[in-house]
Amino acid sequence: MTNPLIRPATLNDHQQLSNLIFFETRIHRHLDWRSPLEWLGARFYWALDESGQITAALACPQETDGVAWVRLFVHAGRWSAQSAWNMLWATAQDTIAQAGGAKVAAIVMQPWFGDVLAASGFENRQQVVMLEWKYPAQGWNEAGDIRIRRMEETDLPNVEKLDAASFVPLWQNSLESLRRAFAQALVTTVAENENSEIVGYQLSTGGGGRAHLARLAVHPSMQGRGVGRALLNNLFARLVPGGYSKITVNTQNDNEASLNLYQKMGFKLTGEQYPVYTFDVPAD
Repeated sequence: MTNPLIRPATLNDHQQLSNLIFFETRIHRHLDWRSPLEWLGARFYWALDESGQITAALACPQETDGVAWVRLFVHAGRWSAQSAWNMLWATAQDTIAQAGGAKVAAIVMQPWFGDVLAASGFENRQQVVMLEWKYPAQGWNEAGDIRIRRMEETDLPNVEKLDAASFVPLWQNSLESLRRAFAQALVTTVAENENSEIVGYQLSTGGGGRAHLARLAVHPSMQGRGVGRALLNNLFARLVPGGYSKITVNTQNDNEASLNLYQKMGFKLTGEQYPVYTFDVPAD
């Protein structure tokens, strides 16, 4: 074969990438509201092409300014993980730098991928930890001055603003992600203050008697005033009668406010944790 070519992946690569993702075992996929193939056509998505055959791919498209999550890394068995990564990552760094730079991040689900990232200079300074709530954990009551209602699609622009105010850029949700999450969710609710302003929201998925709290956010100006507790109480009251007796949630190990809230509400750490690796690509 000729020397491998690193090129942007396009919509025409859909079938080849689908086969690569399906058949190869060495693959990193970001837990996302979109599948890796749905990101085709976005910037920062590359294929390793050998005479028309794609044998590796890397996707780290930007959804929020300055942040690029690694949403796909896959390679055929003829390559070592490090070799395939090194070729793709060299192009990725150059392209991202020319585009103004970004923080590139990945949640590592498999140790081999963590080894690949560490060898390329990525740093692990944070862990994603999992907690689980099982019924009956404790009783629940609404907070008196906080109204909880179902989220409407028309709420999403305000929810996006609240999300951006509540999290650092690495963990913010874009409006497009919120739209996709809303469409796929089991339960979505917002918390309103006495002026009918949205001051918090939660979004949960589920099936088969198990639910996952995918997102809970409270505006910084309202934190510590019972909004998160009210959202969780309302969530329990909605889920338990429907047969959902277990709820999981993920948060960062250094997010003390979230950990304190969840544990006070009966969630317990499961012991599962996944490292978050980051690399700052400066602007060229």
